[in-house]
Amino acid sequence: MSPTPPARRLRLGMPRRMFSQLLLMQLTIAAGVVVLATGLFLAPLSNQLDDQAMRRALAIAQTTAAVPQIAEDLRTTRPSVGGPVQREAERIRVASGAEYVVVMDLSGTRWSHADPKQVGGHVSTDPSQALAGKDVMEIDSGTMGRSARGKVPLRDDDGKIIGAVSVGIEYDSVRARLIHAIPGLFAYAGGALAVGALAAWLISRRVQRQTRDLAFSDISALLAEREAMLHGIREGVVALDRAGRVRLLNDEAQRLLGIGEEVVGRSPDEALGEGRTADVLAGRVTGTDLIAVRGQRVLVVNRMPTDDGGAVATLRDRTELEQLGRELDSTHGLIDALRAQDHEHANRMHTLLGLLELEMYDDAVEFVGEVVGDHRATAEQVTEKIGDPLLAALLVGKATVAAERGVALWVSDRTRLPDRLIDPRGLVTVVGNLVDNALDAVGGTPHARVEVELRVEGRTAVLRVRDTGPGIPAEQRELIFTEGWSTKKPPAHGKRGIGLSLVRRLAERQGGHATVDDAAGGGAEFTVVLPEALTASDLEPALVAPGKITDEEESR
Repeated sequence: MSPTPPARRLRLGMPRRMFSQLLLMQLTIAAGVVVLATGLFLAPLSNQLDDQAMRRALAIAQTTAAVPQIAEDLRTTRPSVGGPVQREAERIRVASGAEYVVVMDLSGTRWSHADPKQVGGHVSTDPSQALAGKDVMEIDSGTMGRSARGKVPLRDDDGKIIGAVSVGIEYDSVRARLIHAIPGLFAYAGGALAVGALAAWLISRRVQRQTRDLAFSDISALLAEREAMLHGIREGVVALDRAGRVRLLNDEAQRLLGIGEEVVGRSPDEALGEGRTADVLAGRVTGTDLIAVRGQRVLVVNRMPTDDGGAVATLRDRTELEQLGRELDSTHGLIDALRAQDHEHANRMHTLLGLLELEMYDDAVEFVGEVVGDHRATAEQVTEKIGDPLLAALLVGKATVAAERGVALWVSDRTRLPDRLIDPRGLVTVVGNLVDNALDAVGGTPHARVEVELRVEGRTAVLRVRDTGPGIPAEQRELIFTEGWSTKKPPAHGKRGIGLSLVRRLAERQGGHATVDDAAGGGAEFTVVLPEALTASDLEPALVAPGKITDEEESR
């Protein structure tokens, strides 16, 4: 036979579901409050009823003592069952509903009592305070049992104390009033508890829907997992509430945006300043995989609304990918240029071979000289005007690419740039982006031409890139510097609309600016001014544009 399975023990404790726990806690609190309120109400109610009974007894006693005939009869007659004091006291007792009305003389002898047998006897409690002229209220026990009592002095017409009046209210009637009030009180308490239970159930149901019927342990686990995930992933996360204020950002978001926890509770405009990044986070710019530039970083932002009216934005760093993509584009351009040069070189070699076979030696020498001279002239033209080797190499390479694409890339005769750049790589980025855009703009147009001009005004570098393309409409001249804005088809590696934004940011970071206008003769002319772009040099005077005054001349 199989062994008998162990009996399941009843497990006592809090229920696992949060709905049940919350309901149970609220019901416990509501019941505790009702019980406490009921107890706090009953405790003073008993004292209040006792006080009311004593005051009633005192009022009857004062009314009795105020009857002049009683004082007169007390002086002129003897205590007896049928005497006038007994008859008047009984009349007052019956009319007032008191348990007894006792009139006594100075010796404490009763002249009246509810029990006729007690008339003529001595009172059972101490009457000294009343005979001394004081009003007394108390709860005490006597011949009639426990009662609420009131005692007052009895005075004659001259105000002299000649006795006292003691009135008692049956204490059982006071207790009966208290017991009679308890059912009604419990009924109100039960009604309040029922209303509280209904409210607790409604609140618990609402919480159940909002928390999707999760247990407290599940919520705690989810919070722990969320913290680990948010601060462990290599993607920035920014959460905003329904008012558009930042309520959460993880470590990666702080690194990418260059901000800290102090921005929590602020709007994106307050936290980041005005710009495309703030517009994307605030939802003023919509779309997927939106490009934003923050400092020197290129970010891809996606914003997803949440059910509570807020939103969650994710940030990915595409700076390195964009750089690799641009380098890939440049490499493709150089490969195409080398392929074209290789083809052209083969044609020239065939031409040279034919001249030699035809024994036209003088023509061959002249042909070789012209070919070598053209390339040498291009390189010399650039290097004699531009002293920085990185920038000179860039323009020589761009000239080769432009020639392959049928575009004449010309370095202006006014160009003069000494080898004293503080940030040559930044200027290479600016020139490279503007030249690439210009080559794209003039591609496929007749007599395509791009002109680069680099001049120095003191320590300020001024760059102008002109093209013979279609130009930029006036209404779009600010939009083209916006992150993510472009009229070109995106390349294979990613997004467009970054180059000109980076150009303007690099210029503004150095205190300069970048603008676009119409070029003379048609096309577009981009101007970038970079203040303090060159180091000061005492050995090499700065080249100044016509009409400008050098610092040395100004000091004279």
